[in-house]
Amino acid sequence: MTQAVRFPAEWEPQSAILLAWPHAGTDWADRLGEVEETYIALVAAITRFQPVIVCVADEDVEAYARARLSSARVDMERVRFVEIEYDDTWLRDTGPVTLRDGEGFRLMDFRFTGWGGKFGAERDDRLVEGLAARGLFRSARREEVDFALEGGAIETDGAGTLLSTWRCLAERHPDRDRAEVDAVLAGSLAQDRVLWLEHGYLEGDDTDAHVDTLARFAAPDAIVYQGCDDPADSHYDELRAMSAELAALRTAEGEPYRLFELPWPRPVLDEDRRLAASYANFLVINGAVLMPAYDDPADAQAAAVLASAFPGREILQVPCRPLIWQNGSLHCITMQLPAGVLA
Repeated sequence: MTQAVRFPAEWEPQSAILLAWPHAGTDWADRLGEVEETYIALVAAITRFQPVIVCVADEDVEAYARARLSSARVDMERVRFVEIEYDDTWLRDTGPVTLRDGEGFRLMDFRFTGWGGKFGAERDDRLVEGLAARGLFRSARREEVDFALEGGAIETDGAGTLLSTWRCLAERHPDRDRAEVDAVLAGSLAQDRVLWLEHGYLEGDDTDAHVDTLARFAAPDAIVYQGCDDPADSHYDELRAMSAELAALRTAEGEPYRLFELPWPRPVLDEDRRLAASYANFLVINGAVLMPAYDDPADAQAAAVLASAFPGREILQVPCRPLIWQNGSLHCITMQLPAGVLA
């Protein structure tokens, strides 16, 4: 791309990872102790490599989070707290989608509708505005976009190609055709083209098939995706069809993508409810890839696949079974901030 405005890929240098601490006023209330352990492990892993910005609802939540992290011997020099209201902790979908704009940045503030009106979202929809008002960012202009979009619904290769699932965007915008949605995404996110997946879903997922649970760029010519090798599993046909779609995609140069298939974990059930476990919901940080682990024999194989897809990066497993109780995983609760954007 020759444009001054660019949507950086996740593997590019980062200033920090943004997340929000779970508390009794969020949907985590019933299993708060379990999910706190995941957050502690996540912050500990990130701070080995870079800073973390933790949103907290009030002074008491900050004091508690600070004490829990300190007792776990987290490097608190790399933890910064920001007091702000939020409905829940899925910052992949409510945090800023950050574009580089010459020497500065644009904070793209899309409408957040609680995944199509499924949940209350008034405070989450104001999160980007609130963070900007607190002076968190340097040389960054917030840009409101009157279009419902979550960060988990889009993947960029950093070079002008966007990957998404039509199932999700069609649900959010039933009154728009694909050409209209293409135009909004390409225009607002400085993309040359949008690649669409027609297949792929996870039971228990209430995002309407976010791409970050299914297929992810690992380089401009490489895609990591969630496979399924069990013909008896309800996901088998859809994920096999998605695999065929990915094999048919071409890079901007007209070449097939290098594809890395992640193993299929055993079903995780909460009573009779299937939970949305996916290894594709990994997070790339400076020098490492953090992958969701589900206490499954396939965890080690998934780590090996990610090591092949991201050579030179350390692969760290973060226990994520508590997260999928609320239908998301590691990538869903985090948002990377590009290098240079923080004040």
